[in-house]
Amino acid sequence: MLRSFRVANHKSIRTAQELLLIPAYDKGRPAVPVVAVYGRNAAGKSNLIDAVRFMRTAVRGSFGQWEPETGIPRTPFRLDAATLGEPSLFAVDLLIDGTQYLYGFEVDDVQIISEWLWAYRSTNRKTMLFEREELDVRLGDSLPERISRTKTLQGALRDNALLLSTAMQFGEQREFAPVYRWFRTGLIIPRLDPYRIRTFLPRRIESAIDSPGFLDLVRAADIDIVDIRIEETVEPQRRLDLAESARIGREIRNLNAELATTEDQKKRVAIGNMIRRLEGIHTQLKSPRIRREVIFAQGDRGVPMSLEDQSSGTVAYIDLLAHALNALATGGTLFVDKIDMSLHPRLIARIIELFRAKETNRYFAQLIFNTHDATLLGTSFGEEILKRDEIWFVDKSEGATALYPLTDFHPRQGENREKRYLGGSYGAVPAVFSDTLVEHLLEARRS
Repeated sequence: MLRSFRVANHKSIRTAQELLLIPAYDKGRPAVPVVAVYGRNAAGKSNLIDAVRFMRTAVRGSFGQWEPETGIPRTPFRLDAATLGEPSLFAVDLLIDGTQYLYGFEVDDVQIISEWLWAYRSTNRKTMLFEREELDVRLGDSLPERISRTKTLQGALRDNALLLSTAMQFGEQREFAPVYRWFRTGLIIPRLDPYRIRTFLPRRIESAIDSPGFLDLVRAADIDIVDIRIEETVEPQRRLDLAESARIGREIRNLNAELATTEDQKKRVAIGNMIRRLEGIHTQLKSPRIRREVIFAQGDRGVPMSLEDQSSGTVAYIDLLAHALNALATGGTLFVDKIDMSLHPRLIARIIELFRAKETNRYFAQLIFNTHDATLLGTSFGEEILKRDEIWFVDKSEGATALYPLTDFHPRQGENREKRYLGGSYGAVPAVFSDTLVEHLLEARRS
């Protein structure tokens, strides 16, 4: 469960900004289940989610995917020359199985400058699990075999690889694994552009189709779909695939021979990673190709239709529903950029209800999204859609993003938040034109 996310010097985010998910009113909850971020175009809503995605990418792939001596693929704030050389900060406060973890790191274009992992256990005592300054590693005093483990990690560490990623590769994950697993499987950040959705949706439907309630929630959305099934077709193998499979097989044998004679630990890990990647490709190439097609039964007669026959709204809803059910089943944290893209507000409100209801959100899953849809600030079926402490705003000043909560304005229970937001009371809306765009265009034509 995410309690806070802090970022600095990333894209339009210049100074440190923090998204805080600690409840402002109901102190009995460790974190809010839903957060909506509002703001005008280009204010930084998507950059906030992109910062979370960068942190996930760094944790999951800095050791295995970032090549040595290639630096850090970060994107600092560019509108001030001074910030180009300053570090970027990424940090989270997590609650996992009753233990609170504080994890974060600072990077520049070349290296990891600092990295830390602390834990609050049942005694509420802050325990250092590790700290890292550039290539200098310190493990906490409470960790067993601390000296030998420090030497192992120190010898394996690269200047552009996180210690958390390195530790997982070298089997030093006993105390660090919960945080790594949260980034690997507990943090869900789908890319919702239409091309990616249509490309990956069949796989997601295949995973979600047996999930309790998936088909019921598709039918309940009134999008004319009565059933979904997966049809498989076995395709003949191609000669090119068989030839490539044989070539990769030879390469795997050569790498295994090299691994048997190599003593350098870093090189052994690199070779092992390469062998595993090639083995995956080898297995795919030598196996028969099975084409899976999603078939939608529609209308009263259940007429079979393909994915290409579905509207962008239908596709977006089914994709979001699959991600939401995954988060609810695992207690994951789901970030959604532009949730209102192709979706009706009432469908979004129904998705929000799934995360707020304790009966459907038994594992404390979270939904965090950005949107322009001001109707979500109001009520649906007599109930407010978003609570006061679940609403945040982004705005820009001199090109830099500022993030702040609705609670800064001390909103009253039941006030018309939709009207106040659109009226500019909370900021984060486009400047009101003194005249219309029509007048601007006519003036340009006259000049």
